[in-house]
Amino acid sequence: MKDMVLHDPLWLLVLPLIFTAVWLRGRRSVSVVLVPFAAAWHRSSMGSVSRWPAGLALTGLVLLTGALARPQRIEDKREVRSQGYDIVLAIDLSGSMLAEDYERDGERINRLQAIKPVIQAFINDRPNDRIGIVVFSGRAYTLAPLTFDHDWLARQTERLRIGLIEDGTAIGDGLGVALTRLQQAARENDGHRQGAFIVLLTDGANNRGALSPQQATDIAKSRGVPIYTIGAGRDGIVPFPVFDERGNKVGMRGLPSDLDEGALRDISSATGGQFFRAAETGTIKSAFKAIDRAQKIEFQAKSYLLTTELFWWLAAPGAVLLAGAGLLARPVWRKEALA
Repeated sequence: MKDMVLHDPLWLLVLPLIFTAVWLRGRRSVSVVLVPFAAAWHRSSMGSVSRWPAGLALTGLVLLTGALARPQRIEDKREVRSQGYDIVLAIDLSGSMLAEDYERDGERINRLQAIKPVIQAFINDRPNDRIGIVVFSGRAYTLAPLTFDHDWLARQTERLRIGLIEDGTAIGDGLGVALTRLQQAARENDGHRQGAFIVLLTDGANNRGALSPQQATDIAKSRGVPIYTIGAGRDGIVPFPVFDERGNKVGMRGLPSDLDEGALRDISSATGGQFFRAAETGTIKSAFKAIDRAQKIEFQAKSYLLTTELFWWLAAPGAVLLAGAGLLARPVWRKEALA
């Protein structure tokens, strides 16, 4: 927000005095010397030329008076003190996420395409949260650290593709990396992490990795970090695409779904989180209600002003006009004007 302000109220008194003096001077039969060389401005012998010095001087005085008020353009920069969470999304990119057991607008979509709106909801609807992303398949990696830059985070989410990591489902490693991203002693209280949560999005059972889901759960529990788990996919035989050597989809086949719902429920229950199925109505809304019931943390806010001084925009032309009035009022200029 930009505003124009005048700091010195003296100009409110000076301007009326200037115009009053000019008015009184015009009513007197004898020239009044307000400033040096000003008496010459009233002489009728100079004709129309004599009005220029007076006009320039008056304009210059008005500009200088305005400059004395110290005009400034102020741009108010404020970061309002707010409360929010630290959330890490742990996203499964294993090959089974290609199963097309969801539909959108009558067209089949795979599990990653179905779960992306959940991810975008966390990013778009939580402007006061710091959010990070961890991806895992056979291994786990940090795609984005905790950040308030949600526009950048949304662009990183668009990069998510199946096959970026070697295949497998290392749920334990994914949770382990997510917990590592939340290790910040400044926001811990008696060893418990304040206002931090993990959201685990997966469609399978753990079959890879150095850390088991139970070990990761124990670590999260000891640090006071709740884990909200979201299970993608349907039960039973699900349609899975068949690709040729060039990666083109050539057909479909049925494969059994291997979502370990019991393990996901255990993880969320042991850490104080909650389990959701991505296919259920209102999954995203229910997840956010659960998060809103958790403890909030307060981030440091800043408030500062950016000011631009406009003094010289009035003072410089005012001084030039006064100097010009003085030159035009000198006798040599009057003689040339009469000649």
